Amino acid sequence: MAKTSKFIAVLQSKCPRCRRGKIFSGSLYGLNLQRTNETCSHCHMKFEIEPGFFYGAMYVSYAFVVAEMLNVGLLTYLITGNDKSPWLYIVSILLSVFALTPINYRYSKVLLLHFLAPKVKYKPEYDTNDKLEHI
Repeated sequence: MAKTSKFIAVLQSKCPRCRRGKIFSGSLYGLNLQRTNETCSHCHMKFEIEPGFFYGAMYVSYAFVVAEMLNVGLLTYLITGNDKSPWLYIVSILLSVFALTPINYRYSKVLLLHFLAPKVKYKPEYDTNDKLEHI
C-alpha cells in the first residue's frame, strides 16, 4: 500500500500524523460551514495541541492576506494599465480578500499543523486503511 505524500495531505486537509483523517468537517464553500474537528477520525490525534494553539494561525492567515493583496493589486495594475482610480484597486483587493477568506481560514490551520507544530510527527504505521483503536 502506498503511503500518502505530505503534499497531498496538505492539499486535502488531512491529519498531519496519519494523513488519513480530515481536519475539517463541512465544505470549503457552501451552506455547510467548515469547522475544525476536535480529533482525527482515523488516529484520534487532538488537533488543538495545547489551549490557544490555533491563535498562531491568525499570523499565517495574515501573511496569506498580505501576499494576496499585493498580487491582486499588481494584477489589477497590469490588466488595466495605468488606471489612476484608487477605487478600482480598493474594490478588486477587497473582493479578492472576501472571496479567499475560507481558503485562508482552512490552509492557515493546515500549514500550522503540518509545518509549524514541532510536537506533531508523521507516523507511517498509522497511514493505513485499517481503522485504528484509540491510541
